[in-house]
Amino acid sequence: QVQLVESGGGLVQAGGSVRFSCAASGPTLNRLAMGWFRQAPGKEREFVAAIRWSGGTTYYADFVKGRYTISRDNAKKTVYLQLNLLKPEDTAVYFCAADLRAVALGSNWRPYYWGQGTQVTVSS
Repeated sequence: QVQLVESGGGLVQAGGSVRFSCAASGPTLNRLAMGWFRQAPGKEREFVAAIRWSGGTTYYADFVKGRYTISRDNAKKTVYLQLNLLKPEDTAVYFCAADLRAVALGSNWRPYYWGQGTQVTVSS
C-alpha cells in the first residue's frame, strides 16, 4: 500500500509559477513510479508527467512543452511538479499518482494509487 499526501497549488496569475509536492509512504519505494495528472472542469483527467524512482527517468505530456518539471527527493520520498509560465488553460485539479507495477509511463498510464488532488486556478 502506498499513501500519497499532496501540497501546493492555489490562485496564480498568468505567467506565474507554482510547485506541487507529493510525499509517498509505504514499502518498496525503490520500485515506485510517481507522476501527476490533471483534470480541468468538464474535461477528462489527463497525464501530465511521471518519474521513475529508480534512475529518475522522466516522462512528459506533449502539451507541457518545457514549462513543467518533475523531480524527486529520495531522502524525503517526495516528488515535485514545478509549473512555470502558467496559462489560464492550466487551471485544473492536479492529482499525484503512483504505481508499483512494471508499467509504461505516459498518456496511457492508469496509476494504481492516487492522491486527493490539489487545485490550481490561473487568472488572466
